[in-house]
Amino acid sequence: MSDAGTPRDVNLLLDAIHHAVKPGTALLRLVTTPTREGNLDGAWWPRSRDIGAELPALVTALTEYLGPVERVGLDSDAWEELPTRLIVDDRIVHIDSFPVGDDTILITQGDGDLFSLLVVPPHAPPDVARAAMARAIRADNLAPAEQILIDTGTGTGRARPIGAEGPREGQERRGTS
Repeated sequence: MSDAGTPRDVNLLLDAIHHAVKPGTALLRLVTTPTREGNLDGAWWPRSRDIGAELPALVTALTEYLGPVERVGLDSDAWEELPTRLIVDDRIVHIDSFPVGDDTILITQGDGDLFSLLVVPPHAPPDVARAAMARAIRADNLAPAEQILIDTGTGTGRARPIGAEGPREGQERRGTS
């Protein structure tokens, strides 16, 4: 029996576009509407809490779509050993860290435009991560990042302390876009 007539949850991506992601690839979804009406401009699902390993792929992907990234602001309690800057693609990216626990990362583009991305915890199961990322990019989404994570079953919404997540080394992750 075919499921072609079965309605799909519009908040989830189609299964046909999920594919294995190579190491070093950013798992990212961005709002694709010309207006920025929601609370968030996208969502990012890092593989670990090692910002030195995760940030370069994110900055490279964002630079391709948004232009040069100058600064990144994030929760200092959610990441391992935060540097004050990184060199990504021969450009210096400044890192601002605050103990805010707000489950977002703020990206400042070269012209000063600010983008806010939901950070899906690395420990999130793929289906839950896809649901959280899809909700974050909905134009009508006015929920804060923490509430999206709670509503989609990702956890409490607060960043887990370093070491509280299980290792993801060697595990295949599935792409979301």
